[in-house]
Amino acid sequence: MSASILFDTPGPKAKRRILLINIVGALIAVGIVAWIIMGLAAKDQMQVSQWDDFIEGSTWKNYLLPGLWNTLKAALFGIIGSVIFGLIFGVGRLSQNKLINGFCTVIVEFFRAVPVLLMIVFFNVFFARSLALPGDTAMWAVVAALIFYNGSVVAELVRSGVHNLPKGQREAGIAIGLTRGMSLRYIEIPQALVAMLPALIGQFVVILKDSALGYIISFNELLFFARTYSSPNGNVLQALIVAAAIFILINFTLSKIAVLVSSRLSSRVKKEKNTPANPAAAVVGAPAGLDVPASKDPTDPKA
Repeated sequence: MSASILFDTPGPKAKRRILLINIVGALIAVGIVAWIIMGLAAKDQMQVSQWDDFIEGSTWKNYLLPGLWNTLKAALFGIIGSVIFGLIFGVGRLSQNKLINGFCTVIVEFFRAVPVLLMIVFFNVFFARSLALPGDTAMWAVVAALIFYNGSVVAELVRSGVHNLPKGQREAGIAIGLTRGMSLRYIEIPQALVAMLPALIGQFVVILKDSALGYIISFNELLFFARTYSSPNGNVLQALIVAAAIFILINFTLSKIAVLVSSRLSSRVKKEKNTPANPAAAVVGAPAGLDVPASKDPTDPKA
C-alpha cells in the first residue's frame, strides 16, 4: 500500500511548514555541535597536539588496525556461529516433536534473557579455568557470548519468518507429495531467510557493536587498544572519538547494505508477481528437479 493512500499528500502550506521545521531542527543540531566543540576547546581538548597522534602511521599500525582486526575477527566468528545456531534451534522450535520443540524453546529463551556482558564474563572465567583453547581466551569468551545471544535472536527470526509465510505454501507443498519436513527445508525456510535478510543484517550490526564489550575482560579489540594507547598520552577522549567514528563508518556501511538488500528483494518480489504463473511451479521456492504431477484434462478419455 503506497504512502499516498495511508497519508494525505502535503499541500503548499504543509510543505513550507515541514521545510521550516527541518531548518530549525538543523540549526539546533548545529548549535549543539558548536556548543560541544566550544566546551572541548575551553578544556584544551581541541588542540592539534591532542589529535596529531591519530594521523601517524605507527598509531594505526601498532594499535588501531590490530584492534580493528580483532574486532572484525570476533564479529565474523560471532556472525557465522549465530547463523548456524539460529538455523538449528529455529528449525527445532518448528518441530512437531514436543521434546525437541521444548528443549529448543528453553535454550533460546534462556540465552535471549541473559545479558551479553554477563555471558562474556562467565565464559571468560569458564574457559580460563576449565578449557585449554588455542589463542586468546578472552576472544573466545566474546565469540561464545555473541553466538549464544544473537543466535537465539536469529532462531526467533527463523521461527517468526516461517509462521508469517502464507499457509498456502505448506499446503501446496504437501499437495505435490512433499512431507512436512521437506516442505520446511525446501520451501518455507528458504523463503523465511530471504524475507528476514534485512533484519538479519541489522543483527550483524548488533554483533559488531557488542564485540566492544570485550573491553571489560581485556580483549584486545579496537576500544581496548584505543584506551591503552591514549591513556599515557592524555588524549583518551580523542581516542574514543576516533574509535566511535570507525564503528559508525562500519555500521553505516552494513545499514546501507541492509537497505540495498531490502530494495532488491522488494523489486524481485514485484517482478515475480508480474510474471505469468507456471502450473509446474505452483509452489514458490520449490526445489529444482522436483517432479510436479501435471493436471489432467477431463476431456481426455485416457484421464
